[in-house]
Amino acid sequence: MNKLRLSLVFKLNLRMLGMLISGFLSVNILLCLVLSGITLWRAETGARKIIDAYNAGEDDFARSYAAATGYEIIFFAFGEEGLLLPDFLQERLPLGAPGARRRIVIPGAGRQSPFLRQLESTTYQVTVAAGGAPCRISYALGPDLRFSYILILVLLGGQVLFIFGKIGSNARVIRRTLKPLAEMVEAARNIRQDMSSLGKAPSGADIKHLAGAINTINAQQLNKQLTIETSQEELKDLAYAINGLLHRINRAYQSQVRFVSDASHELRTPISVIQGYANLLDRWGKHDEKTMQEAIDAIKSETENMKSLVEQLLFLARGDNETIHMEKTLFDSGKVVEEIVRETRLIDPAHTFEIEVDGPGYIEADQQLIKQAVRILVDNSIKYTPAGGKIQLKVGKEGDTVKIRVQDNGIGIAPEDVARIFDRFYRSDESRARKTGGSGLGLAIAKWIVDHHDGDYEVLSRVDIGTRITLLFPAAEAEAETGEARTGPASAGPV
Repeated sequence: MNKLRLSLVFKLNLRMLGMLISGFLSVNILLCLVLSGITLWRAETGARKIIDAYNAGEDDFARSYAAATGYEIIFFAFGEEGLLLPDFLQERLPLGAPGARRRIVIPGAGRQSPFLRQLESTTYQVTVAAGGAPCRISYALGPDLRFSYILILVLLGGQVLFIFGKIGSNARVIRRTLKPLAEMVEAARNIRQDMSSLGKAPSGADIKHLAGAINTINAQQLNKQLTIETSQEELKDLAYAINGLLHRINRAYQSQVRFVSDASHELRTPISVIQGYANLLDRWGKHDEKTMQEAIDAIKSETENMKSLVEQLLFLARGDNETIHMEKTLFDSGKVVEEIVRETRLIDPAHTFEIEVDGPGYIEADQQLIKQAVRILVDNSIKYTPAGGKIQLKVGKEGDTVKIRVQDNGIGIAPEDVARIFDRFYRSDESRARKTGGSGLGLAIAKWIVDHHDGDYEVLSRVDIGTRITLLFPAAEAEAETGEARTGPASAGPV
């Protein structure tokens, strides 16, 4: 049994590690291509300015520009060396000079020179006619390559640390998931011993058959089921239990696989947008103020989206590893909801907010996490409620439960989507637009917070009518409760 557990842990970890490495490799290759494209484009545009200046008879300007931007010009140069760029690149680079030949020259290549020294001395050379005379224009790639080298090293270091951390956390999760299987096998052994004493022990052939079937299951066959019909009557319950366990393991494993895939996709999208605007800016945006401002705004927006996504991923990763520290205190949840409404009214005048607090609703929880969960619900209501719509919040106590309700009259959720809105990265078809769709992690974070406070939630939604989500938490007794139910103009009413 221990051998089986170790085999499954190793195989599941190995497969997850392979997916992580392939995802990081794709991102790294894309980043290298972007950096290389930007560097070559910068070198080509500078060379084009120099050639245009020589062709226009502005020799002094061409020499001064070359000296200021790191170019070197040699007329009547012969004896070319270095790596010649492929023809398909030669045709697509922006120099636009017929017959131009481009090479990357690494002095000291093939000799025992330090790598960084070779990197610093690398040049990009363009052989072309300028002012009617053949010349070679060299651009020093050292500073650009050094920056790219450092950036990639930092990125690789972060990825390696993330992978090592994920290996340990995945192993713990898998071992914790497989623990019930080990307990069931131990229980089966005890049952067999008890039955042996009564003369009703299962045959050794049946036990060997069951053990052999379990041993054939690996990471690619978690959906495989044990055959119940061929099992002896005394082993059928154990086979049913093992099948149920394998189903739960497979579901959790597929969820992890989907999480890694979706995270890679979500991170790739903003990188692609940034790449597109960087190319636009590098082509002609530097001389067009409107295009430059559009590119800057888009890059800033995508950077903020990526930052928010990474923060949400880190929160969920720490949550999965059980490393989030919660400071539980006794507080009135009604006051927290009132504070959220006050803050939201300041930043969103386009919606009407109403709040009703029926008496104090004391709970013992981490106040900041509860505030975060409620704010996630409010932000979702704002996203999917048209301007002028109404969003209602209500706090009340029913028996031993404190209820926090957020209700809107927005677009609603289709019945087939309601059961999955708390899944990570899940977004219904109507909300997949990047303008409102977010990353699909907000409600997953809210669910984690509710679950770790022994809470529950209720969802009621109708398409084109609205959505109501209620968070339920165990009520706590306050040390001293004063005052009456806080309703009326002071705490309720539309803006």
